[in-house]
Amino acid sequence: MYQNWIDELIYENPLCSPEDLAGFQMEGEAASSFPRNRWRLEGTRDPGEGQAANLVVWCPEEFPDHIRISWEYRPIQEPGLSILFFAAKGRQGEDVLDPSLAKRTGPYDQYHSGDINALHVSYFRRKHARERSFTTCNLRKSHGFHLVAQGADPLPGISDMKESYRISLLKSGPHVRFAIDGLECFRWQDSGKERGPVLGGGKIGFRQMTPLIAEYANLEVHALKAPLS
Repeated sequence: MYQNWIDELIYENPLCSPEDLAGFQMEGEAASSFPRNRWRLEGTRDPGEGQAANLVVWCPEEFPDHIRISWEYRPIQEPGLSILFFAAKGRQGEDVLDPSLAKRTGPYDQYHSGDINALHVSYFRRKHARERSFTTCNLRKSHGFHLVAQGADPLPGISDMKESYRISLLKSGPHVRFAIDGLECFRWQDSGKERGPVLGGGKIGFRQMTPLIAEYANLEVHALKAPLS
């Protein structure tokens, strides 16, 4: 999806071995394994602990603005929920992994109302009954818990899953577009007024709500040929 806009491949990671996670930073408690040469991620705390059982894993690379991020995704066990953080930085422009920032351990409020700014898209939202009965993909902007865009989620339940699905996210200045297997779920343009200035580049991070188990593979980041307008 969005092939007409992409240019140079600036980052690729097969996510198929422990070596591929060198430098990745875990926040929360989780286990990684690599069955079928794919990164399988699962929380190791009791889901009854609520937000304390959830987790985030940050890619160590700092990415510019005007990129397409894509990866393969397959949930293995539900309930749960997956999120991608992107354009993430400290609220004063720090690297999101700067040790001067407050320690984060997985609870969601540390990410949406702590000391970082980010965009975050939630997909495969199957944690709560209301999410399972009407499935959507949601885009939020932080600092704050601002729901800014929403679209239908085409992912089926686990019993009907195929091998994996290719997820694509395009971020270019105020523009965000999100697609699964070539089907666009939503697009959004940030005015830069109501919820703070337009975010630029930054880090990406994968979040899961326990007890979800999911697999990730073939992470790629491409620069765009030109900023979207």
